[in-house]
Amino acid sequence: MTKVRIGIVGLGFGAEFIPIYQAHPDAELVAVAQRSEEDLNRIADHFAIPRRYTSLDEMLADPDIDAVHINTPIGVHADQSVAALNAGKHVACTVPMAVSIEDCARVVAAEEASGKTYMMMETSVYTREFLFARRLVDDPAFGRIQFLRGAHMQEMAGWPDYWRTLPPMHYATHAVAPLLALADAEARSVRAFGSGRVTSNDPSAPPTFAVETALFDLRDSDLAMEVTRSLFDVAREYVESFHVYGERRSFEWQQLEAERPLVFTGELGERVGIPDFAELLPPEIREFTTHGVYDATENQHLSFTQGSGHGGSHPHLAHEFVSSIVEQRRPFPDVYAAANWTSAGICAHESAVSGREVLLPVFAREKREEALVDA
Repeated sequence: MTKVRIGIVGLGFGAEFIPIYQAHPDAELVAVAQRSEEDLNRIADHFAIPRRYTSLDEMLADPDIDAVHINTPIGVHADQSVAALNAGKHVACTVPMAVSIEDCARVVAAEEASGKTYMMMETSVYTREFLFARRLVDDPAFGRIQFLRGAHMQEMAGWPDYWRTLPPMHYATHAVAPLLALADAEARSVRAFGSGRVTSNDPSAPPTFAVETALFDLRDSDLAMEVTRSLFDVAREYVESFHVYGERRSFEWQQLEAERPLVFTGELGERVGIPDFAELLPPEIREFTTHGVYDATENQHLSFTQGSGHGGSHPHLAHEFVSSIVEQRRPFPDVYAAANWTSAGICAHESAVSGREVLLPVFAREKREEALVDA
């Protein structure tokens, strides 16, 4: 079988994936790209990668690359994803898909036209906690889901300055995604509120909300969910959390990282240990669920160290992307789920500013066709 030949774009957080692809039995990491030639050569030398580019355009012109994994600043995700799809490459892109509804639609259209795979690399739906909750919810003993709640609270000091002017909900997929994935549903509408203020280092920039919190109802479902997001100036240990409440059992994320989550059976709660789920992966990449992979003590990206390793999700994400290409099937999450998960936060911010309920756009092709018929 021919291996999927992959190029990685952006070598901050992206460097964490290099040895995973190098070890994956169905992948070959053939090239890396980074604007800084010094950083490019330092990292490529570390991993013995001969093919190096200082621009995405150069990488996309390489006929030996089947797929690109994009790990660049969020403002360019949509443009780079569209360019890669138009160049005939499969695309894995870190979150979020885009920062506007229009750009989400552009990525969806480019994926549909290209016939290639697009996967948003959402860590929260491959953490060991999510995989545990997924099994719990799928067990008939759980009963039907009744409500879901999620939060992503993170102090972004030390990150690039543009984060201070970003509305918190524009980067909400870590809190939104596990809830919608567990419910197996899309967000339909949202009513959100902003609270508090964060002042930018740029005095000409308008202040943003310190916290945004939102209530969503779900399409073709009787469920609702609540999501809260903060980026700066809120005293809280880092947390990407979700709670799911069922008829007979429920799962609650722990208050502190050092604690264990709770499973309730009726009114009785019990703290539970979460297994690693490395057995779901090819043996060659199982080790990467439990540790960072690039200069673990010195050069780990802030998203990895603050997020406690993203719950062992990195090799699961890489494996799903590669497997979906090899098996010629849609990945999880696919382009439609990614667009809904991303636009949920964008529409939540719109609601917080406007003070009204906002309906989310419909991205999935069959649902768009149904909407036209209904109209």
